[in-house]
Amino acid sequence: MADNLVIVESPAKAKTIEKYLGKRYKVVASMGHLRDLPRSQMGIDTENNYEPKYITIRGKGPLLKDLKKEAKKAKKVFLASDPDREGEAIAWHLSHALGENNDYYRVVFNEITKDAVKESFKTPGKINQELVDAQQARRLLDRLVGYNISPVLWKKVKKGLSAGRVQSVALRLIIDRENEIRNFKPEEYWTIENDFKYKRSEFKGKFNSVDNKKVKLNTREDVDKVLARISGDEFNVDKVEKKEKKRFPANSFTTSSLQQEAARKLNFKTRKTMMVAQQLYEGIDIKGSGTVGLITYMRTDSTRISPVAKAEAADYIVDTFGKEFLGYQKRQKESAQAQDAHEAVRPTSSARTPANMKQYLTRDQHRLYKLIWDRFIASQMAPAILDTVRMDLSNNGVTFRSNGQTIKFKGFMQIYIEGKDDEEEELNNRLPEIAEGEKVTSLKINPNQHFTQPPPRFTEARLVKTLEELGIGRPSTYSPTIDTIQKRNYVRMDQKRFMPTEIGEIVHQSMEEYFPDIIDVDFTKTMEADLDSVAEGKASWKKVIDDFYKEFEPRVERAEEEMEKIEIKDEPVGEDCEKCGSPMVYKMGRYGKFKACSNFPECRNTKAIVKSIGVTCPKCKKGDVIERKSKKNRIFYGCDQYPECDFISWDRPIGRDCPKCDHHLVEAKKGKNAQVKCSNCDYTEKVNN
Repeated sequence: MADNLVIVESPAKAKTIEKYLGKRYKVVASMGHLRDLPRSQMGIDTENNYEPKYITIRGKGPLLKDLKKEAKKAKKVFLASDPDREGEAIAWHLSHALGENNDYYRVVFNEITKDAVKESFKTPGKINQELVDAQQARRLLDRLVGYNISPVLWKKVKKGLSAGRVQSVALRLIIDRENEIRNFKPEEYWTIENDFKYKRSEFKGKFNSVDNKKVKLNTREDVDKVLARISGDEFNVDKVEKKEKKRFPANSFTTSSLQQEAARKLNFKTRKTMMVAQQLYEGIDIKGSGTVGLITYMRTDSTRISPVAKAEAADYIVDTFGKEFLGYQKRQKESAQAQDAHEAVRPTSSARTPANMKQYLTRDQHRLYKLIWDRFIASQMAPAILDTVRMDLSNNGVTFRSNGQTIKFKGFMQIYIEGKDDEEEELNNRLPEIAEGEKVTSLKINPNQHFTQPPPRFTEARLVKTLEELGIGRPSTYSPTIDTIQKRNYVRMDQKRFMPTEIGEIVHQSMEEYFPDIIDVDFTKTMEADLDSVAEGKASWKKVIDDFYKEFEPRVERAEEEMEKIEIKDEPVGEDCEKCGSPMVYKMGRYGKFKACSNFPECRNTKAIVKSIGVTCPKCKKGDVIERKSKKNRIFYGCDQYPECDFISWDRPIGRDCPKCDHHLVEAKKGKNAQVKCSNCDYTEKVNN
């Protein structure tokens, strides 16, 4: 009979750990939090030193009863919730909910492997009250903000709205960016490209200077002045500069960088990334090994790697690629906000390669595991060495510059290259071997007109990166924050980028006028630093809350008295309901605007808003292609003659046919490297912006 009880959060984790510990230990799951503040009321006594009122979460009563029964039978109770502040708070709540008759031991492990779990049980500790206080302070602050501001928004704007400490700042960032885009005034500029030939080689150069001075090309007239200086098609090679450049690998993942890279490379939303990572952390059934956690804990802002993991990675690199590929990278400086509580996100064993694990994983699990494994191994490899060449070519004082680079030694690039939000760099762009003083021929000079572009809207990856750089939130908050502003319909996704909705802008304007501190980046950053001080034992959690609430409470009272009621009028569609004849109006729903009958609730007729993209259906040649949304809110394209015509495409048709096979062309890439592709064959075509 087991005389030791171990409590973890999830059944998957319980199953894995029980196999490691043996018959003397019974491992059960608390299914996350058992106690929390009540949903029906504030649950904080602001008149009594901010004393929280915790209750058993609805539906968890029978589970708590079972846990109490198991705890009474056990000699020792081990609390093995996750190794972060929230995990510490769960352990603390468990110790209070189960009663004080037991001796409680806190065990923490960064990875769910047999060795790590057994080692942690050799040296159990006590609950870290400072970490609990920091988490408790965060929970109470968020409750004070949400439960005070939300009712004001319900009264003055619309029911069902909410405000939050971190979500309001995230919304502000998105709206500020949208305002930048609206106020942006494009400016004209030009570039000049030159197609050169040397013997049998052709290469490109870009205009650089006139008489060794930089010249701005703002208009066509500026371009014509430069072109008028060029005499003939012969250019002299004035300067050839060769250098060797090292490129170092990126560090192993933190939570933030994992979410960003999974968005770029796998098209995962932050929520999906964390869900799949949790599965890999809690354990996968591996033939011959049982259930094994494949990655370390996924909520971390540290890039630290244990010496054991480094040594194992080194063995793998030397055996697989050779000694010359081994080169430990110096750890980059941590961000000022990094708590360094655990290691970076990495595989628990380098020997468990993605190829070997593929048969045990789902497609999403394998893709994310491969990303984590590749990044970790690459972080321990030698830098890549690039040969770079810069060549200046002139004609009558007009200089063009060609840049080329080739990979001399791949190093870490053998398995992994970090993704980018903007255009990818061309790594192999070889220039011909030319000596200074030689002549080359200009084949064609291409002047190109451009206009400056506004800053891009936030993708999920860019928003997470910005929140981290500004010190807003922590690893565990990025995903729920993004989830909340989408669920509240404050923002919508357009081409995988955030755009504020009308209701989002109204809420932000109200917050800006009456609660400027809540949406202030520096204020929120300072609050995060205060919570870190609580975790480090340098500040009292109740004082941190009191300092905030003394300033906050009068603002709530002012908003209740002075904020005017905002009436969101239904916008007429300009057409009548085909069922009852009443005017149709635009309504705002969970997934954005839709058409509805103004005679609701007597008439419940609703219609989706269809948006034509101005392209004739490539299948029936009669209807128009319209933009539609799937149940998962993903944009696709169909024919407005449906169901007579069943044309459907995830890619946007452009209204032209492929010159190779006569099927329709669709958008493939946007931005500077815009491309179209055939919907049927391998034909692609660059788009001139």
